Amino acid sequence: MGHRTAGLLAFIALALHGAVAFAAAEFKIVTASERGTYIQIGRDIAKFVAPGADIALEVLPSAGSAENVRRLRYEPGVKFAMVQSDVYQAFLDQANEGNAEAARVLRPLRVIMPLYNEEIYFIVRANAPLEFVHQIKDAKINVGPIGSGTALSATTLYRQMFGSAIPENNASFLSNEDALVKLLTEKSLDVVVVVAGQPAKLLVEMKPEVRQYIKLLKLDRDHETSRAALRTYFPATVRAENYPNLLTDDIPGIAVKAFLVTYNYNRPETIRYLARFATSLCENFPKLQAEGHPKWGEVELALPPLGKGWAYFSPMEQQLRSCTTAKSASTATKSRGCSQQEQLLGLCQ
Repeated sequence: MGHRTAGLLAFIALALHGAVAFAAAEFKIVTASERGTYIQIGRDIAKFVAPGADIALEVLPSAGSAENVRRLRYEPGVKFAMVQSDVYQAFLDQANEGNAEAARVLRPLRVIMPLYNEEIYFIVRANAPLEFVHQIKDAKINVGPIGSGTALSATTLYRQMFGSAIPENNASFLSNEDALVKLLTEKSLDVVVVVAGQPAKLLVEMKPEVRQYIKLLKLDRDHETSRAALRTYFPATVRAENYPNLLTDDIPGIAVKAFLVTYNYNRPETIRYLARFATSLCENFPKLQAEGHPKWGEVELALPPLGKGWAYFSPMEQQLRSCTTAKSASTATKSRGCSQQEQLLGLCQ
């Protein structure tokens, strides 16, 4: 009986040891709306990257980038955030202008890597006289919910193009869905601004008859207001193949860069998980591009220089640079072939 009890206790001890060894850390990533691109990118990361780092990653919707910055800073368990470059820059600018709260929020945030460009769509009624983005001055514009990246992008872009803020009486802060309904049923709204990487689910799911009711405005890159905006934002092409129910031809547009962001953690255990996450991101990057959202096809596994006041999270940066260097070396070896001695030594992968 004593032997059986001892054996049972040993089995339980081993089982418990195994549970501890393989228990995943429970982290969260904040993204954006349920119908946006950010949340789909977050789900790809949770599916293809997090498991390789022993992380159970919960993907949370949010109002967007501005909210994400605050949640990453203050909400327990949130270790990752999707943030638009102009939102990050806006916090930085406010901090540099002496805003103590902006400085406090931003100081410990760190970039993991830049991702892709997010297109900024300007949606109007199909029978509207507007054709170009620079014609929206003095229009009644829905910029998205307060606290969202869309709202900040829309208002920043307007200010850069026209030299002033959107008049208070012309700005509304509805969700994309509510704003589109209002656009088509009332005259109190002229333009709906949507920020989402293409193909954006909101636009993809529109029915073929939608062309009778709405259209997208084009960006005239040669117009002086557009040139002003392109000092901060990026030229883009909205492709008809992504929105066959809405477009017959590609149209010129404008975009903002998306970043994957974390916090300047100092706990050794958290750093170890995040370093493993970076390694898994590198190792599973081909799978993200092959099986994830189409936007992954635009992402480069690279860490370019960041703007003044921005910084990478050093432990993850080291892992990503090390992994990408090793991958490059392996690719170079494969491309030049493998010698007989290398084969015999088992050096060919």
